[in-house]
Amino acid sequence: MAFGEQPAYLRVAGDLRKKIVDGLLPPHTRLPSQARIREEYGVSDTVALEARKVLMAEGLVEGRSGSGTYVRERPVPRRVARSGYRPAGGATPFRQEQADTSVRGTWESSSERTEAGAAVAERLAIQVGDRVMCTRYVFREAGEPMMLSTSWEPLAVTGRTPVMLPEEGPLGGMGVVERMRAIDVIVDNVTEEVGARPGLAEELHLLGGVPGHVVLVVQRTYFASGRPVETADVVIPADRYRVAYHLPVK
Repeated sequence: MAFGEQPAYLRVAGDLRKKIVDGLLPPHTRLPSQARIREEYGVSDTVALEARKVLMAEGLVEGRSGSGTYVRERPVPRRVARSGYRPAGGATPFRQEQADTSVRGTWESSSERTEAGAAVAERLAIQVGDRVMCTRYVFREAGEPMMLSTSWEPLAVTGRTPVMLPEEGPLGGMGVVERMRAIDVIVDNVTEEVGARPGLAEELHLLGGVPGHVVLVVQRTYFASGRPVETADVVIPADRYRVAYHLPVK
């Protein structure tokens, strides 16, 4: 193979991808069979199979048991708002956006006390085994799951206070900044690192994805005078949403 030349399976996948994007193979259309791909492109069964695997990994097609492989409906990416702005009172900007009647956003959550593992302990600058409050969220839009979040707060900060449970009590659901302020912990900085990876099986099960789908992961940590007081992993389907940042200029 000459330098810069694509492997045969990528060339075949690229041509089929173009047909899907251009609408020549519209959603719900059956993808040409392995034998048809082999004949049309003059390639081996192995190349045809690998090309189909590429399209499946990209989320462009899906297999249907006993029926074949079909072009998936291509979702129009929607926006997930991230903002450095926090109101003096009331819900966070994301919660306000989700509460909009046109969005029809809802969420469910569950909290439990647990011990910090190595990764969480490092992010919270605490010792492995220290007690933390772990809260898991599923956010929905018009009833469809659109985002997952798992947060951890050190009980050395929130334990035995009215805000120990993030979604219960007088400030339940008001967000980290407001809840911490209520116990005289002033959040003055937040960091977010955004990455992408294949979704875990349990994540894709909750989000309605298929194996191989890519998710965006926002790793967020809130600080008060340099001390981490909350850290979270926010998981978003990359094929359905875009993360939009609104950062204040000082």
